[in-house]
Amino acid sequence: MTAGNPERRTLMRHRTRDATPILALCSASLISGCMALGPSVGQKPAEYEIGDGPPARSELPYDLGRLPDPVPSAEPPSRYGNPPSYEVRGTTYYPVKSAAGYRAEGVASWYGKKFHGRRTSSGEIYDMYKLTAAHRTLPIPTYVRVTNLENGRRTVVRVNDRGPFHDDRILDLSYAAAVKLGFSDKGTARVRVEALDGGKTRVGVEVLDGDETLYLQAGAFRGRALAEQLQRNLATLTGERAEVVQRPNDALYRVLIGPLVGEQRARQLQALIVAANHAMPVILRIGSD
Repeated sequence: MTAGNPERRTLMRHRTRDATPILALCSASLISGCMALGPSVGQKPAEYEIGDGPPARSELPYDLGRLPDPVPSAEPPSRYGNPPSYEVRGTTYYPVKSAAGYRAEGVASWYGKKFHGRRTSSGEIYDMYKLTAAHRTLPIPTYVRVTNLENGRRTVVRVNDRGPFHDDRILDLSYAAAVKLGFSDKGTARVRVEALDGGKTRVGVEVLDGDETLYLQAGAFRGRALAEQLQRNLATLTGERAEVVQRPNDALYRVLIGPLVGEQRARQLQALIVAANHAMPVILRIGSD
């Protein structure tokens, strides 16, 4: 479509408003969750919707190309975004109960700063710096591996939104995912999408038994204020629990992240924290005794 297409403009107007007008496009069963209707990103930077596109370089919080893949986990279905059916622009969609065996090839697009900070269909806040995606029918949440068939690059993303509502596209990716896949400088790319089983295989993640727990120690400070500042930054960056701990007879305030499930997750967080220009955290193994 061209930027002047009336239907396209109508769709984007719905995405720029609060939830109330958007709900008019949704079936009654989706009233709680239908928030984002999928961006309409063009093939070239000049064709992005007005107000959308990539962030300025100065706004990038860290090197998105080095973001570690999210670790699939067995999550319950989202309270929102999983109705029996919903309707958008006269088309009815039927979300499936299971993503098992899902594999598809087609065109993926991405959405950026225009929707950063807004609610997704799951009710979560869209963060263009995280590895997420929108799909019309896969369960929310679902973890999928996405491969760019044009350059071979791949990443794992967590589906937490609905869209894109264009017949020629199968997935809407976050800006960060587009960076990792190497097509953030244009609107679309041809991809392969494969669902991952987060409940059983955990895609090679080592699951610890009850004998030890993993934490990352990200810093140790003599002043509590500096420790709390790092704690807040890393909690936002990693999405994991971070706390400031001072043990008896210890003069230092230590910033710990965790507990973490598996060494692979700890290694991923190390890479993420280093990519954000922080010092390399130390992995702590704390026994149950």
